[in-house]
Amino acid sequence: MRILVTGGAGYIGSHTCVELMQNKHEVIIVDNLVNSKESAVERIAAITGKAPLFYKADATDDQAMDLIFSTHKPDGVIHFAGLKAVGESVAVPLAYYRNNLLSTMVITDNCLRHGVNRFVFSSSATVYGDNQVPFLETMELLPRTNPYGETKAMCERILTDVAKVNPEFSVTLLRYFNPVGAHTSGLIGEAPQGIPNNLMPYITQVAKGIRKELRVFGNDYPTSDGTGVRDYIHVVDLAEGHALAIEKAEPGVEVYNLGTGKGTSVLELVKAFEEANDLQIPYSIVERRPGDIAECYADASKAKEKLGWVAKRGIVEMCQDAWRFEKSYEARA
Repeated sequence: MRILVTGGAGYIGSHTCVELMQNKHEVIIVDNLVNSKESAVERIAAITGKAPLFYKADATDDQAMDLIFSTHKPDGVIHFAGLKAVGESVAVPLAYYRNNLLSTMVITDNCLRHGVNRFVFSSSATVYGDNQVPFLETMELLPRTNPYGETKAMCERILTDVAKVNPEFSVTLLRYFNPVGAHTSGLIGEAPQGIPNNLMPYITQVAKGIRKELRVFGNDYPTSDGTGVRDYIHVVDLAEGHALAIEKAEPGVEVYNLGTGKGTSVLELVKAFEEANDLQIPYSIVERRPGDIAECYADASKAKEKLGWVAKRGIVEMCQDAWRFEKSYEARA
């Protein structure tokens, strides 16, 4: 198949492009490089032996998207493009609503106009709100605790409503948790612009000496050690889930959790990183971050049953791969 990947130069997008290309699919990347670099496209080519097509373009730009759809006639779309930081979304909600909703509507509209019937959406466990863990796809979604999660839930509703009136349209909503790690080559991994919003790249930058110490947002949550508990999943496992989702897409709407089913606290992850890489990570406890919840992990049994997908890589591998990438990554702005 020929797959259009929006946000394909980003962290999860680049790993998914590698997986798709290794599965013999053609890949077209659209990315505005707001939180990624064009060098990721070259690194994808180095891993796979073939360069994906790349367009520096914004997924909210209908004219640009129409031209790309018209020119390449993709068989399916995996839509990653979007702003993604919980804390930032609380500070600048309008930017999140504008970008995340508009990009989804523009891409969906182009799919309908150009007869593209496979749509995989990069959603998030934040749509569950402060629900009981483990999260199940059949749960009623509770109010979201941050604008980022709200944009994901709204996009899910938009796509579900579109599928209801377009019987051939296939929508797969992938709700996932906290991707970490990197490709074993060390060529691609999580390389955010500026100060990281996610835990693992902050840890690796502290380990490398770029940051003085890790800030742990709150230690008074009702968890084993008071720090937030999340379902950390290796990014390559996640990429494999996206490839399976678009390959097995059928008309209608399917929702899948992609996670390990196990929660790990912030301090447990720090300790695992230290032990896996024989390093010390200095940290300090600071106030809770607005929009965060205490616990967030998945029941991923549906993905195993219907997609044949399971997360195979553990915390130690995630920590080692993340550090290998950070050590080798020299193109940071």
